[in-house]
Amino acid sequence: MNRRDLLKSSLTGAFGLWVSRGVFAQNRLTDKLAVIDAGGANVVSLSTDDGLVLVDSGVPKSFAPSSKVQRLFNTHYHIDQTGNNELFAAAGAKIVAHERTRQWMSTDYWVPAEDRYEKARPKAARPTEVFETTGSLKAGGEQIDYGHLELAHTSGDIYVYFKTSNVLAVGDVASPVRDPALDYFTGAWIGGRVDAMDLLLKLANEETKIVPAYGPVMTRAEFKAERDMMEEVRARLFKQVREADGPKDMLEEGVLNGLARTWKDPYKFLYDAAKGLWAHHDKLDPNVV
Repeated sequence: MNRRDLLKSSLTGAFGLWVSRGVFAQNRLTDKLAVIDAGGANVVSLSTDDGLVLVDSGVPKSFAPSSKVQRLFNTHYHIDQTGNNELFAAAGAKIVAHERTRQWMSTDYWVPAEDRYEKARPKAARPTEVFETTGSLKAGGEQIDYGHLELAHTSGDIYVYFKTSNVLAVGDVASPVRDPALDYFTGAWIGGRVDAMDLLLKLANEETKIVPAYGPVMTRAEFKAERDMMEEVRARLFKQVREADGPKDMLEEGVLNGLARTWKDPYKFLYDAAKGLWAHHDKLDPNVV
């Protein structure tokens, strides 16, 4: 078996992690990289001779990994991106994430929208390797760069850039099919989201394949269109906050009208965005009181 056949076989084994327990969509990006629909959420899988490198672990499922996972990145702390951490950790995977992700997974916290506490995740599910700004490694001939996306969706978002293959995993900092979400109670806000999207655009080129947490793989042009739309929303919301409008006022005044997309729950988005804007009021024009 030559190297190409070996990598193809390894990639097929990666699919077996999920396919053996159900029917999930698979999108092969290169002979080594694939996007797997793990219960609705995207998981990026890199096949190497030493095992798999994954970005996110998908929603909780009852299965045991059938291929070795050497390293698992978590783009942030949410359960649909970290739901199978324990399974992969038990099989020997090192879990890499931002320090803030480790903190959110290691403590009980209040979920305002659901009026409840979320219990800390088991120790086995928590990241074992954390960083603050950027990092890099090589695996299977692939240069992998990763870095913090500050206050974009949560306080601990990261990107994972498979530089050799030009594939950029961005988690929920891209939202082609779901409402853009802002965990304001972690510090995320719309200004941080736009800043993070600008950083990602600098990393990408016209051939880059951008993988969101949910939905289809995006081109740089598609990602930029979403960024430009979010910048328009940011500018509109800054104006509304200066006028002391709350989320209900914003919704009634049609602040989200005339955009390239619609929201499934526009009030929730505006509520979260307004909370974040008031928390970061010092970053607006000085006429905000």
